[in-house]
Amino acid sequence: MTLAEKILKRSDAFIQLKHLQEAMKEETRRRKAFYKWVTEEVKAEFINGEIVIHSPVKRRHWNANNLLSRLLSFFVSFNQLGCIGTEKVMISLTRNDYEPDLVFFSKEKESTFTDDQVLFPEPDFIVEILSPKTAKHDRTIKKEDYALHGIPEYWIVDPVKQRVEQYLLPPSSDKYFPAKIRQYGEDIESQVIRGFTINVAAIFDEEINLKAMQLLMKK
Repeated sequence: MTLAEKILKRSDAFIQLKHLQEAMKEETRRRKAFYKWVTEEVKAEFINGEIVIHSPVKRRHWNANNLLSRLLSFFVSFNQLGCIGTEKVMISLTRNDYEPDLVFFSKEKESTFTDDQVLFPEPDFIVEILSPKTAKHDRTIKKEDYALHGIPEYWIVDPVKQRVEQYLLPPSSDKYFPAKIRQYGEDIESQVIRGFTINVAAIFDEEINLKAMQLLMKK
């Protein structure tokens, strides 16, 4: 039974609906205020009605971000597949606004963007790099929301365990398959960015990253 069906079985269904409408109206007001408040200098997200401000990250976090974005940006650009965005690209979904660590937009979506655009639609591929303060959101609210909005592929990179959780969305589904865990030393292949296959170690090791770049250049 859905939540809506449960509410409709209650004698106070109309009152509950009214309360929900009032709550959503107030949340919409806060969301508009968030857009006016947030700046390029602040990394923040609007999640389920609340502003979540992110603290500075550890070196292992931005190192993994830099190494993976280097590979993705080169491969996507070289093959003219679309574009890669990093950290401050804000995606605006039905209720929430996120700034993932890495996003990929297909060439078709990219062609609709303007140079002054600030809010972007759901990407085709998302990467979140874990940190102690973001891990819970990355594995719960964000994963659920990304699936609900039809984002076909989602990677969670763990810089401590040096592995990647790869989530793929089944056709006509709003929930990801259970994660495929790719460990350090194993290969991972994107299902959305066709042809992009790297060794997981390339996300964490500079020397291996350069070798991976050379392999991508030959594809």
